[in-house]
Amino acid sequence: MAPRSDTTLAERKRQLVAEELRNAALMLLATRGFDAVTVDDIVAAAGMSRRTFFRYFASKEDVVVRFIADMGTDVVAELAARPKDEPPSVALRHAIWRPLAGCADQPDHAERSRIVVRLILDTPALHARWLERQIHWRAGLTAELAARNGLDPDTDPYPHLAAGMAMLALDAVLQQWQPGDDEQRLAELTDHAFAVVAPALDRPSVGAPGRVID
Repeated sequence: MAPRSDTTLAERKRQLVAEELRNAALMLLATRGFDAVTVDDIVAAAGMSRRTFFRYFASKEDVVVRFIADMGTDVVAELAARPKDEPPSVALRHAIWRPLAGCADQPDHAERSRIVVRLILDTPALHARWLERQIHWRAGLTAELAARNGLDPDTDPYPHLAAGMAMLALDAVLQQWQPGDDEQRLAELTDHAFAVVAPALDRPSVGAPGRVID
């Protein structure tokens, strides 16, 4: 049992180091802008070496990409955990809210997250990675929506379209996220976005050629 304990402690230590580097990087990127920050700036702020940084991240862009990837993982996991009989608009609203709630759980954290999100949306290289990641999120959401609704995603357009609408709703919320918006305001923006798309989300293509009949 001892080796397992040592491995767990070692893994926890690696996670803590990675988090310290990520937090230092995101704080600098949020306050100075992507182009103005170097890896040397990041390691100086974190009190670590360049060698340590490159043990965890390939570049400063990689720090932001992992931040984006974590958001997507939470979205798909939350949708899979929702009750199977829940209307799609409600299940997807909860799924999209999962990473947003994590961004807005504390005022200081919320503002830093908002600035990082704004940085992603306004920096062409980072925005391209954001869109690239969304392709993976949509694939995961499509598969889960197909399973929840008994649909074949290869022949029925609903799962693809519903996943795309959820991503558009997320983009709309992020675009409207303003300085000083607290968790309640972010929740209101999310509610409004899903109220707009709910009529389409909650009308799966019953009787469509690709529907799976139990």
